Amino acid sequence: MADANRDTDSLFQAILDRCPIGIAVIDYNGIYLTVNPAYCAIYGYTQQQMRGNSFKMIFPPADQQSLLERHQHFLEFGGDLRGEWPVRKSDGTALTVLSESVRFSPLGGKADRLVYVLDITDRKQAQEQMKIAAAVYESSHEAIVVTDADNKIISINPAFTTLTGYQFDEVKGCNPGEFKSGRHSSFFYSEMWRVLNETGLWIGEIWDRHKNGNDFLKALTITLIKDVKGNVIKHVGMFSDITLRKEHEEQIWRQANYDATTELPNRHLFQQKLEQVAHSIKRTGRVMALMLIDIDNFKSVNDSMGHRAGDILLASLARRLFNALPEDGTLARIGGDEFAVIITCTNHPCKCENVAKYLLESLSNPFTIDDESVFVSASIGISIYPTDSENLEELFKNADQAMYSVKNSGRNGFSYYSPALHNAALVRMRTTNDLRVALREGQFEVYYQPIATLDTGKIAKAEALVRWHHPTRGLVSPDEFIPLAEESGLIVPLGNWVACQAISQLACWQQTYDPNFKMSINLSPVQLRSQDFVDMTWVKELKHHGLQGNSVIVEITEGLLLNAENRVNENLHLLHQAGIQIAIDDFGTGYSSLAYLRKFNIDYLKIDRSFVADLDGVGYELCLAIIAMAHSLGVMVIAEGVETVQQSQTLSRIGCDHIQGYLLSRPLPADDISRFLSGCSDVVIN
Repeated sequence: MADANRDTDSLFQAILDRCPIGIAVIDYNGIYLTVNPAYCAIYGYTQQQMRGNSFKMIFPPADQQSLLERHQHFLEFGGDLRGEWPVRKSDGTALTVLSESVRFSPLGGKADRLVYVLDITDRKQAQEQMKIAAAVYESSHEAIVVTDADNKIISINPAFTTLTGYQFDEVKGCNPGEFKSGRHSSFFYSEMWRVLNETGLWIGEIWDRHKNGNDFLKALTITLIKDVKGNVIKHVGMFSDITLRKEHEEQIWRQANYDATTELPNRHLFQQKLEQVAHSIKRTGRVMALMLIDIDNFKSVNDSMGHRAGDILLASLARRLFNALPEDGTLARIGGDEFAVIITCTNHPCKCENVAKYLLESLSNPFTIDDESVFVSASIGISIYPTDSENLEELFKNADQAMYSVKNSGRNGFSYYSPALHNAALVRMRTTNDLRVALREGQFEVYYQPIATLDTGKIAKAEALVRWHHPTRGLVSPDEFIPLAEESGLIVPLGNWVACQAISQLACWQQTYDPNFKMSINLSPVQLRSQDFVDMTWVKELKHHGLQGNSVIVEITEGLLLNAENRVNENLHLLHQAGIQIAIDDFGTGYSSLAYLRKFNIDYLKIDRSFVADLDGVGYELCLAIIAMAHSLGVMVIAEGVETVQQSQTLSRIGCDHIQGYLLSRPLPADDISRFLSGCSDVVIN
């Protein structure tokens, strides 16, 4: 009998050792009586470590006492200890096991329990992942659609309905291709399927149609799901509506690359286009023309009609210029009133000249703004790539120099870049730099030219004229440096300095020569446009020297009155209020108008020297008409450039009031003029 029991125990142990399911026998007190290898493997212990120890060793400390009590209750009264339990391996790793307990009572002893255990950790984790995936599927803001092997819809998530408007019942069994927008070609779709089938993944943007009929752009990802044999069993598509985002991106891109007023490319985009064309030119062997277009007198429209009118004009200009270009031309607005054009050509002189002429001709007709006719013209500079330069920055400079030469030549035309223009630009730059040094180092001197009264022959006035003593070039002509001073803004400090010097000299001559002596001072349009009356420091010099305002005559040009903006009008008004007299220089060479003479309270007209030089011809009639007109308005007349007694006599005979010219004296330094004034009482001029 004992041998039989031993055989039974041996068989039982053999079964335990070979069973793939974890098995343990636990007594009433919770002590392991035996464990099989599979049980030990689940928890990471050896049989020796587990036998004789409490089963509580596999549970978290907080649960151990309550589990022992449940174990003992089960052994005494039965019940159910089947279920899933969170446990710990020997290294602390968390596991989930499925266990089932059976009570049995050994002969003559308390009840024990036999425990069967399976490690279901992976299964539980998979279940959790499935729950998470299901939650994501249901709550995702991205639309998800699943199709079968035949690409028929078998599942959608709520976001699909939100984004497309379709319920599941409406799309079940449908092919997603039924929602095409029609914006893509068949090649687009065939290429999409080719990539998807070859790689198992396609990512891109695609236009589809909403249930309401509107097209929308979606960012789409399609993934193939295959079985173990590699056969496609499902397609999973995930997408989001990016229509608004794309619209915002497009808006931002347009704002960064296009001019809002003209809707033309701006400088940034034009530069990119220029680089692209230049790269292409290198490969094709053709040439490219860069044209810079500056609108003549555009500022006068802004000043007289306002910025709104200026914007309307710019938009109209852009349309005309665009329509005048060939199809391969590119037009951009690169600055305030400056445009740029790219033309590709093989015979550039012919094509470029024609394009330039078309552009100028397109602007010849007036523009209508607020029922007003506005006339504008343009100055165009042309530089050729790669002939003139292969450097694009240099190409811009070259075209700018060519445009500048058109401006200096009277505007409303075009010019090609040449090395001579480059050299002239260098001279202008260096001269401008020298001007700054000259101001700082006091290289300027004021010369004076006398003005005589015809009926008395007395020197009654003088005009202050600036001269530049350059340390290496000698005496520099005002015709050379005055335009550069105006262009650079240096005319403002220079003009104020000249006026202050002239007023100081005037005070001296009034004391020593004639208390009624007057001084003419030239004011540049830049001075009147760029500073207010209170900033004209020379005006304060009058009070400092105890001089009356009518001791000074400011000379301005006709063109300034034609395009006079608010600041100019105000400055002229305040000069008049201060008693300072106003003369129009070179009268008759610009836009003469009686209205200007009345509006601006003009005191003197200065007849241009070209009319005086032609007194034996048509100049006589012109001088006669100017003098008659001026006197009818109570305006005095000064004739410039008088060189002969005959000219002086003729001017006296037709009623001219004053003369100025070499007949009296060349412009001279103050000391020479002082000697001249002190050495004569009346000048013989008749």
